[in-house]
Amino acid sequence: MTLLPIPEAQARLFALGPTLPVEHAPLREATGRWAAADVFARRTQPAATLSAMDGYAIRFADLPGPWRVVGESAAGRPFAGSVGAREAARIFTGAGMPDGADTVLIQEEAGREGDGLMLTGEGPARLGRNTRVRGLDFLEGDLLVAAGERLTPARVALAATGGHGTLPVRRRVRVALAATGDELVPPGAPVSGLALPESNTIMLAAMLADLPVETVDVGILPDRLATMRDAFAGAAADILVTTGGASVGDHDLVRPALEAAGGSIDFWRVALRPGKPMMAGRLGRAVTLGLPGNPVSVFVTAVLFLRPLITAMAGARDPLPAVHRAILGEPLPANGPRQDYLRAELADGVVRVAAIQDSSMLRTLARSNCLLLRHPHAPAAAAGDSAEILLVG
Repeated sequence: MTLLPIPEAQARLFALGPTLPVEHAPLREATGRWAAADVFARRTQPAATLSAMDGYAIRFADLPGPWRVVGESAAGRPFAGSVGAREAARIFTGAGMPDGADTVLIQEEAGREGDGLMLTGEGPARLGRNTRVRGLDFLEGDLLVAAGERLTPARVALAATGGHGTLPVRRRVRVALAATGDELVPPGAPVSGLALPESNTIMLAAMLADLPVETVDVGILPDRLATMRDAFAGAAADILVTTGGASVGDHDLVRPALEAAGGSIDFWRVALRPGKPMMAGRLGRAVTLGLPGNPVSVFVTAVLFLRPLITAMAGARDPLPAVHRAILGEPLPANGPRQDYLRAELADGVVRVAAIQDSSMLRTLARSNCLLLRHPHAPAAAAGDSAEILLVG
């Protein structure tokens, strides 16, 4: 069977994902999600010219003074009058500039006795100094957040200042997680013989914690076709993720169980190391993603496929993980026909690959903060060469 290149597999996986409905979420619930439509300013910021410093609002033409103080302007309590020739108003940061005034003399360069005000420093060098003009940040109707951009804390604050109390986002993605294998026991349960504590779905849930998801724990499924079939059929989710049982052994039952439940396989086996036996398909409206059983394979396929699928369904404009550059700290041999993702550690711009890359070794993964990408048939690389990495720490 021909192995599917990673970019083609990602594109086909995205095409399987259903379009989720749009909802308007309160700002605190919208943070970390993606804008489902362009967000435009409903007001101008600042709405009027404000002072950027504590000091005195004056007319630039009246420099070098002196002036008579005729009032005070504070944030939320503007001076109701106007500033005339040789007049000044005490003003504070964020307060509206009074009518007639066009410049702020900062208090460190001013001396005051009663209502009298004089210049004690160099004074403002230009008209409008120490002010924030109306619309400096944005004007009503300006684009604040484009559709597909992530709603970071700064963008949510921008939308709030722009007059929004809710933002358009896609509904949260419902992800069902199922582990398969007779050898698995729940984390923390007594372990004897060759039993193994289940860690893959725990890891996956942690990897999705920063995404707009609702996770459903399907549990640990034994290697029984009927049990798997019924569990898969009953998992109400947008994405059904399985770990283990995705290869070709007699006890690898995920594919036949999905088909018995009414599902179909779109592709199986990707030109990837680790993670080759990954499969993807549909079960009703849900996308099915069958990940391998070895924990490092689960991690890598989740980075390359599960997280990007979720972010694409959530409305992200750029769902794929960002590729960064680093300097190789050691030589690497030529690569084979599959795209490799090697566990590695990045420090001070230099990346060093873990000595042992066995896909069962969680300890090596836990000590890594990046994956070093090696393209199919990449030639040997020398220390000091540029390398592509994905940050995962």
